Amino acid sequence: MSVDLPAEAAHASHHAPLVRQFHGETLVDPYAWLRADNWRDVMRDPSLLAPDIRAHLEAENQAADAWFAPQADLCRTLVKEMRGRIKEDDSSVPSPNGPFAYYTRFREGGQHPLFCRIPVEGGEEQLLLDGDALGKEPAYFSFGDIQPSPDHRLVAWTADSAGSEYYTLRLRDLATGTDLPDVVEETTGDVLWSNSGAYLYYIRRDAEHRPSFVYRHALGTPPEDDVLIYEEPDKGFFVSLGRTQSERFGLISCGDHDTSEVHLVDLDAPLEPPRLVEPREPGLRYGVEHHPSIDGVESLVIETNADGAEDFKIVTAPILSPGRAHWRDLVPHRAGRFILSQSTFRDHLVRLEREDGLPRIVVRTLADGAEHAVAFAEEAYSLGFDPGHGFDKTLIRFTYSSMTTPAEVWDYDVASRERVLRKRQEVPSGHDPARYVTRRLMVEAKDGARVPVSLLFSRDTPLDGSAPCLLYGYGAYGISIPAGFSTSRLSLVDRGFVYAIAHIRGGTEKGWRWYLDGKLTSKTNTFHDFIAAADHLVEASIVAPDRIVAHGGSAGGMLMGAVANLRPDRFAGIVAEVPFVDVLNTMLDDTLPLTPPEWPEWGNPITDAEAFRFIRAYSPYDNVAATDYPAILALAGLTDPRVTYWEPAKWVAKLRATRTNDAPLLLKTNMDAGHGGAAGRFDRLEETALVHAFALAAAKVTDTMADVAASALADTAR
Repeated sequence: MSVDLPAEAAHASHHAPLVRQFHGETLVDPYAWLRADNWRDVMRDPSLLAPDIRAHLEAENQAADAWFAPQADLCRTLVKEMRGRIKEDDSSVPSPNGPFAYYTRFREGGQHPLFCRIPVEGGEEQLLLDGDALGKEPAYFSFGDIQPSPDHRLVAWTADSAGSEYYTLRLRDLATGTDLPDVVEETTGDVLWSNSGAYLYYIRRDAEHRPSFVYRHALGTPPEDDVLIYEEPDKGFFVSLGRTQSERFGLISCGDHDTSEVHLVDLDAPLEPPRLVEPREPGLRYGVEHHPSIDGVESLVIETNADGAEDFKIVTAPILSPGRAHWRDLVPHRAGRFILSQSTFRDHLVRLEREDGLPRIVVRTLADGAEHAVAFAEEAYSLGFDPGHGFDKTLIRFTYSSMTTPAEVWDYDVASRERVLRKRQEVPSGHDPARYVTRRLMVEAKDGARVPVSLLFSRDTPLDGSAPCLLYGYGAYGISIPAGFSTSRLSLVDRGFVYAIAHIRGGTEKGWRWYLDGKLTSKTNTFHDFIAAADHLVEASIVAPDRIVAHGGSAGGMLMGAVANLRPDRFAGIVAEVPFVDVLNTMLDDTLPLTPPEWPEWGNPITDAEAFRFIRAYSPYDNVAATDYPAILALAGLTDPRVTYWEPAKWVAKLRATRTNDAPLLLKTNMDAGHGGAAGRFDRLEETALVHAFALAAAKVTDTMADVAASALADTAR
């Protein structure tokens, strides 16, 4: 079914194209008018969007709604299935913190989390923050950071009510349940307490929406009196707040995608200025922990790529002379073993690392350097650990899942090596892992690189070259896509889909080099890796050549636009969520929130002619061609500060005017949300149902096939 738009929305011929010159070349942008001149104001108040732009987006939404109208019953069925796999009154495992254990839970039917605590020694639950009540009025609501004060009398909490990632900071008195007059608007959402509880720290954004300014707030004083303790001078650097496991220091971490710098905030002496650990140096990355006595010296424990440690190593340095000249190896670099993170305890160092594409937890005894690993047997899985509260403790918490195994939360004693299962994810409608298969393939890319691909499919799915496939990819910023459990994707797998994740270059699944080989002038490796994964699945007779649906979001959405241009014949459909498809124009605009921090990832086309030409050669919007395209669904958020709404809007408009066929081409913009889409957990299912319904239609999965799958699912539940 094709999509018909009103002529004024489809063509907008009364808007002149934007014509500019860069490096001796002419750049013509026929849909530049879709960018709101007052976009910063629109992020705060969506009603300020210009009428002609709003009319265009609403016309696209109406056309998308019309296309989905015949799919309404299917969408309702999908939502019902996915909701049936969610334990509606679920709760997290309580995390001890002083005299209380804190946790989140949901009430049955509730959209938003409730933040609660119980006394460690036993007693009644105290509801601290009710997300359902707080989120009742605004069209969008999402918690940011929630941090109890050191004396547990207050909780600092932040929330975004527009999807624009401007968070309001408030302080709640837990004895009365009311918020104090201390209210700070438009923060980044990060919160850090001093150890006395008399001060807290937060971050404000600059005029371009970049986290740049760290303030100290004295409780009981007006926010206008807050003290600026750090200002980031480089427009290309973002700032965040953290804390060491010892709770002695706060961390002001500054960085882009290539370089980092850390300043220490003494939480015992909050009026002291921050202390620099090591000055920034292009290409040098490091993160900091603290230990009061390593070999009798108060020290920092630092993970870093210094001295050629491409996959990172861990070093120590005296607290009084923390600079690089004094760094001494504790865990030396080993190529191919990528150190993801580390936490330091009184007697142990715990690190999360990845080797051969699989993560593991490694525990090191500081006294003698002895190490042991927490290992797992499945071919592909997801693993994360939470150091929790308590520097002197030996207990950590980790979460494990695979594409077939629901999430499990374990407490692990790093000294005794005892594991205790604290929680296993419940699937109320029933889930039998034995009905599914997960596999890990290694696919040869265009240049010979071997690309990991994780698969999930039903044991009943024939691997004879007839199965439909949803192939997911991301491939940017060094972010790895875990092969973890998802209840929503089972709605596709139960209908005969092979669900595949292509762990393409640009992530760090195979170490830091895997990331470097997918950025800047190596960016096109990401696209070719993804196409190679699709080709292999066909050549190996795992999936049907005409039934592959590609899926990616944000930078993965840019991947979707690129592969649509490179191999439109390979994919039956493409789902691009908040897609970063207008790469060149965005990287040419240094007033946008993410542009200067993104130059180390993509290149700076303003000053670098080679970068300009390289980006122009692959930027999806700039390479839309007069050819047949597969069915495309693009999803956007009006208040998205990361991938602005006009990127997918421009891309779809250009596709509509340029392509040579009439396959479904849909743009659905959430007019009340930003980068993450709907905030409510059930509202998000509505968006996921659209994606699944589109994938089912593009892959030609019939209602009869869906009915058979639903019947099998019901049999399993019984």
